[in-house]
Amino acid sequence: MQAKTLGELKATSYQSLSVKDELRKNLITQLQNKEAGFEGILGYDETVIPELQTAILARHNVLLLGLRGQAKTRIARLMVNLLDEYIPYVAGSEIFDDPLNPISWFGRNEIETKGDDTPIAWLHRSERYTEKLATPDVTVADLIGDVDPIKAANLKLTYNDERVIHFGLIPRAHRSIFVINELPDLQARIQVALFNMLQEKDIQIRGFKLRLPLDIQFVFTANPEDYTNRGSIVTPLKDRIESQILTHYPKTIEISRKITFQEAKLTDEQRLIEADGLVKDLVEQVAFEARKSEYIDQKSGVSARLTISAFENLISNAERRMLVSKEKSTFVRISDFSGIIPAVTGKIELVYEGELEGPAKVAHTLIGKAIKQLFSRYFPDPTRAKKSKTANPYTEITDWFTEGNTIDVDDNLTLNDYKKELQKVNGLEDLVKKFHPKLSANQTLLLMEFVLHGLSEYSQLNKNYLNGGFGFSDMFDSLFNADLDEEDEDFS
Repeated sequence: MQAKTLGELKATSYQSLSVKDELRKNLITQLQNKEAGFEGILGYDETVIPELQTAILARHNVLLLGLRGQAKTRIARLMVNLLDEYIPYVAGSEIFDDPLNPISWFGRNEIETKGDDTPIAWLHRSERYTEKLATPDVTVADLIGDVDPIKAANLKLTYNDERVIHFGLIPRAHRSIFVINELPDLQARIQVALFNMLQEKDIQIRGFKLRLPLDIQFVFTANPEDYTNRGSIVTPLKDRIESQILTHYPKTIEISRKITFQEAKLTDEQRLIEADGLVKDLVEQVAFEARKSEYIDQKSGVSARLTISAFENLISNAERRMLVSKEKSTFVRISDFSGIIPAVTGKIELVYEGELEGPAKVAHTLIGKAIKQLFSRYFPDPTRAKKSKTANPYTEITDWFTEGNTIDVDDNLTLNDYKKELQKVNGLEDLVKKFHPKLSANQTLLLMEFVLHGLSEYSQLNKNYLNGGFGFSDMFDSLFNADLDEEDEDFS
């Protein structure tokens, strides 16, 4: 039974704690019970999470520093779970005054006039979180507050009375967690206004001698200063933030895959579409290739949202084909990767060389590099096989194309047409069954297409980009034709 008056509260064992002590107390309990905190945050078990726990135990304000899409805001939001489920406050207080330690005029006055009969309300931890995205137009009044002339007129008060103040977001986050996202975007003069909040725990509003010992756990997020040209964190403010924690992208494809499947928003129907481990790994490998590509601005970063959006597009592309073809089921093919281009191009910042290539071409290049990177896990290296003294397993396939044969594999082919197109290539199905004899029919077809893409990445075949798919032909024939075309242009 929760207390409803100050007298009832005093009769309980309730003790007033600062928000930092509250977080510390609950974290200690969590660590002693070996409970898993920060649910859904993957890949940070040995890096970011231990550092954050250390900062909470030290009762520090925290700066999470890292590139976009590294779960900085999500981590901050999960800190709410370390707060007590409910805390009491003076009913009617706009800054949720602690009944045992009121700091506002309203809270002090209520207790002075009503004593133990002062009404008490209870605040759930979900309401003890305030988040503000820093933008250049944020003002001191937004964050800290300002004088309200209408309130002064209605209450017939002079501007010397603290009751005329309209509190901003930070005082209203008293006894809570307050997060400022993208701190460098905040104008320098606004950052300066935060100095006293962090050091002296007081606020100044238009010359008021007002000391409010606010109790707030500050969490700031920022991209590395050398990335954002919009601004930086002023040095004295950075000096007052006790713990700076560096975030990072997933270090392995396995962790990246888990994040993607956890975050991807798929319908129940889409979850029935078969997606082999190969295509799942390819999606993640595209992001890994992007994070080391010379065409992409690495200071900007490649968000984890790229793989999430790409996977959603991949499944949806296969679903669209199934609906158009009026088939009851389908599986994701390599040709479906043409559908992830919009997800990739929207998530990368290109450098000058990348702009010259064009975003779509850069996206195709990333997909190609991902295929080449994973190909050797499934089949022998084509370059080594060509130089080897033993029989080249790809000879029959490349010879078929050398004879002038070509095939087109686009994402609109029905299952029968897709199968017929791939089975035209001599030796292709035999090669897959030789190295992977226990696969299902769908997996065999997927790997047959994968072989063609792999051979093209190793310059054994030529790959043309079609609308919604790919065309394969002989490498040397295409080079010869290209040379003829160039000569024709010269003589024209």
